[in-house]
Amino acid sequence: MAGNTLRKAARLAAVGTLLYAARRYYRNWGTTKEEYRRWLPGDELMYRPSVWSTTGVWIDAPVSAVWPWLLQIGHRSAERIDPEWQRLEPGDVVRLTPKGWLGLRNGLTMTVAQVVDDEAVVLRGRPPGFPWEAVWTFHVEPRWEDRCRLLARTRAQLHHPGDLLLTELAGPITALFMRRTLLTIKRRAQDSLKAAELERAV
Repeated sequence: MAGNTLRKAARLAAVGTLLYAARRYYRNWGTTKEEYRRWLPGDELMYRPSVWSTTGVWIDAPVSAVWPWLLQIGHRSAERIDPEWQRLEPGDVVRLTPKGWLGLRNGLTMTVAQVVDDEAVVLRGRPPGFPWEAVWTFHVEPRWEDRCRLLARTRAQLHHPGDLLLTELAGPITALFMRRTLLTIKRRAQDSLKAAELERAV
């Protein structure tokens, strides 16, 4: 009996060590110290989060080419700018995953809390649409005339001891999800810009 307890404790310690090591890598993926430390719109919704992270990518396109794609967040299959999806307003529900994702009957949804034109989209999650209280924010920042930075920040407030383990286990999945979202917006913005430039050249 004592041997089984020790083995379980060793497994838990190994999982904890692995998660901690991975967390140091993905927690602020692709960002500078200045970027992940500074205040961003939406941070005021959760002053003291239990867990948080910031992810960033460079985009070879101006803010004007990126913003329309950011407004279409939640429409994951969209490969073109649709005027019907360009009206993102506070109170709108954004579906992050399909129904049934990872066994969740309704998937994951968040509500738009704030939209700062050409700058930021702030999403807020609460049960039952989201497993815990969370704020996800997306920020597009100009860098010169033809480039920009796209940042995504997650902040979560946990109220139960078991939630901490759950969020740590979900951390790599969340980080990959956010990274893929940013890279998808990057690809679509750069591709649409190239297509527009080719049309002008013809």
